[in-house]
Amino acid sequence: MRDPQEKPSDLIRSVSRALRVLEAVGGSPRGLTVKQIARRCELTVATTYHLVRTLAFEGYLARRDDGGYVVGMEISDRYRELVIAFRGPGSVEDVLKRAAAETGYSHYVARFIGHRVVIAAVAEGPRSPYLEDLVPGFDDGAHATALGKSLLATLTPEQRARYLRDVGMRTFTPATLTTLESLEADLAAGERRAMHIEIGQYRSGLACASVHAITPRDLDRRVVVACAMPAGELMTSAKATRTRLAAVASEIAAVYAEDFGATG
Repeated sequence: MRDPQEKPSDLIRSVSRALRVLEAVGGSPRGLTVKQIARRCELTVATTYHLVRTLAFEGYLARRDDGGYVVGMEISDRYRELVIAFRGPGSVEDVLKRAAAETGYSHYVARFIGHRVVIAAVAEGPRSPYLEDLVPGFDDGAHATALGKSLLATLTPEQRARYLRDVGMRTFTPATLTTLESLEADLAAGERRAMHIEIGQYRSGLACASVHAITPRDLDRRVVVACAMPAGELMTSAKATRTRLAAVASEIAAVYAEDFGATG
């Protein structure tokens, strides 16, 4: 996802092209030849060849025996660093793991990062359906996830409308809310109950609940906590879920408050 700011006047084209090459190769698990990369990136073969050679030398691409290129191991190193940066203090993960062990439900922390709703940390629980998409860095479907709704609820109506206009309201299931009006009503209900929920809106048979942990003035320091479970279980345990989430949120808030104090 590119920065929503305008294109910089001092854009370094070679860097921009190299990143386009990485995106093209990363989106092709079977690998791409130099000619295929050139076509997809709308570059000359000569330019592409130089970019690919440089990226392979640095470890960001790897050449296969058949001549195709796939992403290199340096990408995984950068991802690990990204996960650590998103998560914040290591004790955030400790809190989530303890909550997942006690309840059996997967727990999540989400934040605004670069003006996007992003999952910052995850601890999986055995009673929750496995969700391969909900990993640190996931920034899609804010309107369809409880954690996304919880963060969107901290914005003004004008800010929400602008956010959703920029990212869209993708349909994940027949239950997904796809209009601003329906989402506004859902958010208002979530604020009244002090817990935002979704049942079958992101994934059929799945439910998720979320509460605020920290909602300061600074957008990038707003934090929410969520948990996922089979849909039927949330419908019968909403109050208990809210109580448990509030306790986890209190712990998370204390961790981030200390960290934000140290960095602010």
